[in-house]
Amino acid sequence: MYYMALATDYDGTLADHGAVRPESLEALKRLRETGRKLLLVTGRELPDLKSVFPETDLFDKIVAENGALLYTPETEEERPLAPAPPAEFVELLREKGVDNISVGRTIVATWEPHQTAALEAIHELGLELEIIFNKGAVMVLPSGVNKATGLTAALKEMQLSFLNVVAVGDAENDHALLRMCGCGAAVANALPAVKDTADFALKGERGEGVEELIGAIIAQDFAFCTNARHEVQIGEDDTGPVVITPPDVLLITGSSGIGKSTLATALSERLREKGFQFCVFDPEGDYEDLEGAVTVGSGSVTPTDRQVMELLANPDDNVVVSALGFELDERPAFFAELMPDISAMRARTGRPHWLIIDEAHHLMPAARDSASLALSDDRSGTIMITVHPDSVSPKALSAVTAVAALGPKGREAIETFCEATGDDLPDGLDQRRSDDEVLFWRRSTGAPVQRIRVEKPKQVRKRHTRKYAEGHLGEDASFYFRGPENKLNLRAHNLMMFLQIAEGIDDETWDHHLRAGDYSKWFSERIGDPELSDEAAAIEEDRSLAPTESRKRLAEAVRRRYTAPASERD
Repeated sequence: MYYMALATDYDGTLADHGAVRPESLEALKRLRETGRKLLLVTGRELPDLKSVFPETDLFDKIVAENGALLYTPETEEERPLAPAPPAEFVELLREKGVDNISVGRTIVATWEPHQTAALEAIHELGLELEIIFNKGAVMVLPSGVNKATGLTAALKEMQLSFLNVVAVGDAENDHALLRMCGCGAAVANALPAVKDTADFALKGERGEGVEELIGAIIAQDFAFCTNARHEVQIGEDDTGPVVITPPDVLLITGSSGIGKSTLATALSERLREKGFQFCVFDPEGDYEDLEGAVTVGSGSVTPTDRQVMELLANPDDNVVVSALGFELDERPAFFAELMPDISAMRARTGRPHWLIIDEAHHLMPAARDSASLALSDDRSGTIMITVHPDSVSPKALSAVTAVAALGPKGREAIETFCEATGDDLPDGLDQRRSDDEVLFWRRSTGAPVQRIRVEKPKQVRKRHTRKYAEGHLGEDASFYFRGPENKLNLRAHNLMMFLQIAEGIDDETWDHHLRAGDYSKWFSERIGDPELSDEAAAIEEDRSLAPTESRKRLAEAVRRRYTAPASERD
């Protein structure tokens, strides 16, 4: 479920001349029964609303006075969102002959043509007030207060995102409301300008239009209202932008070191720009410095479920969950322990909107059964990243709707994916592509493979040193001091362990690997640091260096790049 709430205007939208149809009330109840929330956003003052609409307890929150007052029917709590109107302003209006005045907790309301007198009074007193119109009504409020600001306050209390809200209105004071929500609708009797602002106009007028809208939300959810606010551009081809949307499950794959995490970083930036909340599962410390996100855990401290969920409770917080402190074989269990809580939050609030799961073959290995991975049936809004698609849980792979295959082995990556899922190979794999193009396959539609140029991150990706300095590299990425004739088998699972072992081994073993070029090869192929590899290669090639000196120089090169203060590394 994506659209989690309906925010409706009252007069002219839900109500006709102050009264709500019984059919509309039944539709509101049906929407509540689906687990969705209801918000009423009105220009009326609260006592006036209650006098004409006794069913206020149908709503979870009521934003009254055009955004200036927040009311919770369940507790009857009222919270003003703006200061009270200046008494001298009201008095001056009366002196100017405006006798039809209503004064609320914040709002001062009258009718046309008294807007001229109101504007004169604002100027004469030098007040920071503004006039908002509503089909003949003239509402005076503090500057910047409107239905959108009031709804924002309500959603914050409810821990909901504006992207998961459908709004409906009819008049001038509904423009801001319709623009801010994930989907904006206008009833058939709405002003033409309001219909232009909305994503679409309903066929029914007033309550009948709201009933029509509720039926569409229940029947179709996200599919009934798609717009650019929910599109995340992954790249472009010769025909234009290529996007993904919240129902998608994207697999980013390809060989090591060809830009998978760079693409994920670029996508995180696009998600932030759109207002989506995301949570990154980071097994190897690749996203510690991701802009706009809070990192939980490190190479020395393991994250807890409570820390993660407390941060995600705020829709404005994006979270990176670093599993670097866990041993490799502990990571799937931690992921499986955390996923039910996140799935429950997504079912309740629709967020985090996107999950980014790096090294998916570590966190969701094919070797574990689906039950032990605790995967939700709804895996929409997920980006999985892996070198080995065939090593990822079949249940996770079955949900994939799109594949982005990077690097010269992109074709092989899609072939591996299809072999693991039982899909036929898509058309278009044999098309020639340039070095900067990525293979993109929209699996959900069965369309041919596209050649696209993917998004680049705006932030400069820093080298994530902790992963290599302190983390737990897998067996295939570790360095093994074996020496001549494989007499030893000492594993270094990170760079600090490498230096510790190097200091203690005998000269013969050290020189054996040095002369074979094993150190520079490891730095290049497993650590992914070509500059360190080049520096190590120069040391390996200098035959004049004694074992003590070559050890010292190589250790200095590693420490300079991986244990220097962060300000120096950056």
